[in-house]
Amino acid sequence: MTDTTALPDGYEISTDPDRVDAARVHHWLSTDAYWAIGRPREKQDRAIAASLNLGVYDSASGEQVAYARVVTDGATFAWLCDVYVDPSVRGKGIGTALAAAVRDHLRPLGLRRILLATHDAHGVYAKAGFAPLEQPDLWMALVLGQ
Repeated sequence: MTDTTALPDGYEISTDPDRVDAARVHHWLSTDAYWAIGRPREKQDRAIAASLNLGVYDSASGEQVAYARVVTDGATFAWLCDVYVDPSVRGKGIGTALAAAVRDHLRPLGLRRILLATHDAHGVYAKAGFAPLEQPDLWMALVLGQ
């Protein structure tokens, strides 16, 4: 069986917060991500600072080509969010590899679950082992704004 979660040759994943191109991430999310359109740069910078960040980088140029953010207590729960793959590299399996990298990075912590929400990328996350909630009626949300 082929590993569908492997990162394509020529790319690398890093959790080094100093490598995150915060301006690029903000541009991607605030202009092209349906869940974050119009998000202010200051708010995005606060989110980056308070989260575990994973970036995918072109190995040759060092340019960031994808991003994912994880909010976690490091013990029981994590929320995978703000996943974005630059349009120029979509279709190469980078999104699936990034989701799998999040899963693998968090696995040693013994978390009970990693949640995410997606409008249109269910197949990407399914390849990394994510599945719809078995009992969605148990979950609730308090929406405070954007």
